[in-house]
Amino acid sequence: MNILLVEDEVSLSNAVKKILEQRGYHVDPVYDGLSAVDYAEGADYQLIILDVMLPGMDGFEVLRVLRERGFNTPILMLTARSTVPDKVFGLNSGADDYMTKPFDTDELMARVGSLTRRTGEVVLEKIDFADLSLNIRSAVLSCGGESVQLSKKEFELMRTFMYNPTMTINKDLLISKAWGSDSEATDNNVEVYISFLRKKLKYLKSRVSIRNLQRIGYRLEVVKC
Repeated sequence: MNILLVEDEVSLSNAVKKILEQRGYHVDPVYDGLSAVDYAEGADYQLIILDVMLPGMDGFEVLRVLRERGFNTPILMLTARSTVPDKVFGLNSGADDYMTKPFDTDELMARVGSLTRRTGEVVLEKIDFADLSLNIRSAVLSCGGESVQLSKKEFELMRTFMYNPTMTINKDLLISKAWGSDSEATDNNVEVYISFLRKKLKYLKSRVSIRNLQRIGYRLEVVKC
């Protein structure tokens, strides 16, 4: 299940991302309102966790824009504003739930579970695309009767691709997913691990390939028989 996490406090974003991923969710973190709108339009999310105080465009404006454009994805607002008028404004603007920071981890997970159940989704044990199957618990990638164990970074990259199989993903996002937003990893690191994944796809004899779109990013492609 895909979750878009919009929080400009990097340390808090990293903590929430870790908590969610430990419970099987796939999390894309962004740190400003404009990026939140771009990501929401570019991928399929089952939940958006949205901070109010954001640079560029605040959370209320992001909420308004998404609802005006027809997005009905559940949205959980996070904010330090604890006054009743702020909560009422957020809920009346189209938010599905509202949490005040700091918050308890168990309460956050309970609210996330409640909102995602409304969409009829479940946390998946594996992701399937074309002839590939990725077990998100064991990080084993399978095709037909063959399987390979992925390293942590290979897994994060492949999971990102398979959760967004029609999306071209830039290197900055891949670095954030596999190495962390505060990492000193470079484009070269991404290229090395993409090479590793290509070799494993070749070993599996999969019809799926990773295409490089020059100066844009990478995406999955299926070779027609």
